[in-house]
Amino acid sequence: MSVVSVAEARPDVGSQAMQETLARQREAFLKAGPPTLQERRADLRRLRRAIKNNAERIALEISGDFGNRSRYETLLADVWPTLAAIRHAIRHLPRWTAPKRVSVGLEFMPARARILYQPVGVVGIISPWNYPFQLAIMPLIAALAAGNRVMLKPSELTPRTAQFLAEFLGSLFPAEQVATVLGGPDVGAAFAGLAFDHLFYTGSTAVGRQVMRAAAENLTPVTLELGGKSPCILAEDAALPAAVDSIVSGKLLNAGQTCIAPDYVLVPRERREDFIKLAGEAVQKFYPMLAANPDYDSIVNERHYRRVVRYVAEAKERGVRVVEFNPAQEKLGADARKLAPTLVIEPGDELLVMREEIFGPVLPVKSYSRIEEAIEYVNRRPRPLALYYFGEDEKQRDEVLNKTLSGGVSVNDTLLHVLIEELPFGGIGASGIGAYHGEIGFQTFSHRKGVFLQSRFNGAKFLRPPFGRITALMLKLLMSR
Repeated sequence: MSVVSVAEARPDVGSQAMQETLARQREAFLKAGPPTLQERRADLRRLRRAIKNNAERIALEISGDFGNRSRYETLLADVWPTLAAIRHAIRHLPRWTAPKRVSVGLEFMPARARILYQPVGVVGIISPWNYPFQLAIMPLIAALAAGNRVMLKPSELTPRTAQFLAEFLGSLFPAEQVATVLGGPDVGAAFAGLAFDHLFYTGSTAVGRQVMRAAAENLTPVTLELGGKSPCILAEDAALPAAVDSIVSGKLLNAGQTCIAPDYVLVPRERREDFIKLAGEAVQKFYPMLAANPDYDSIVNERHYRRVVRYVAEAKERGVRVVEFNPAQEKLGADARKLAPTLVIEPGDELLVMREEIFGPVLPVKSYSRIEEAIEYVNRRPRPLALYYFGEDEKQRDEVLNKTLSGGVSVNDTLLHVLIEELPFGGIGASGIGAYHGEIGFQTFSHRKGVFLQSRFNGAKFLRPPFGRITALMLKLLMSR
């Protein structure tokens, strides 16, 4: 397949048009019924080939939206994960879709029972701007694997990628199967209010509340992939150089514009200065220059750039120690929207940098004396989407894992748990509702129908009126077990 052009993408974004698209998809779903296993795998293979053929175009469009977005980061974080997810789904879909036999109690034998996995119908997906291809396509993969029709609303903050998605998906699937809706917040609000059979949203917690409120009007089930402040806990025995390299690289991927980026670090008090020194060395190693470095990303737009600048400015105004790393001592003009990697040392909890999800290359560092203090600090805050622990002692590691709640965890690394298709990805509490990836994603977009298969010869008649001695004997037996 050749690289697609987005010049012809002119979808109608009116509320009535969205309603009509939803009606057409639902009618097509009811008429055709659930797609076969062969049809689903063929759809996924076609999507995978198209992604591979358009990888460079995807990197180009995303970089155009950001002002500068590393080609390598796009291929690593937007393109490769989708290819891996499709490969995984194709391989495991026969097992996922097969009816699952479950046992029945002795008193029901010789009856049988099974779980059937059925597509729910039409799925709505609202995707964000920070990984505008991956976070649109990953839920689409799960929805198609489960046999659904899909309407996608990409973020208006990355318009080039959104238009690309509209043309790209339009060239692969008929609108009755996959349709892309373009538009701003008003369109997004109307989209969230449609009577989907499932609504999947990735984005901020504040907007997630609005999406859930809109979906509630139609009793639409929702999956909310939100964010929050993901902590890094460094134990006394953490291998500090390796830990710092992982934290800095995880934080600076996409210039910190990652929902599971490390958002603050808890470090033993006596190791704090070593952490700061090693962080500077890691920045020097990874990004010896910033301004002209195509692999050091820009903040997506002026509003978000000013927001992160404001966080750092407030900390400085309050007298908090701020350490900025600019290895080549370059002038970083506001027009390029590049910010130097920055540590904010021991900020107060009242500051914006500790209250808000940062989504930028700024990392607060706070010290603690005992691991119990770190656990308590994490637990006093809203439950994060991710938690990172660095340390070698297994007993202490398990204590942190058992006593904290987060969407997911990477131990002795950052970010990588999101790439394991066998692991569910999702938040808890303020960081989200529900999960996807792999089989969990297939199940998210499936209805698990319980089916009881009665045998021709059975004892159910003894449990029906008129009740008598045999019923009493059976109840006595059943209640004695």
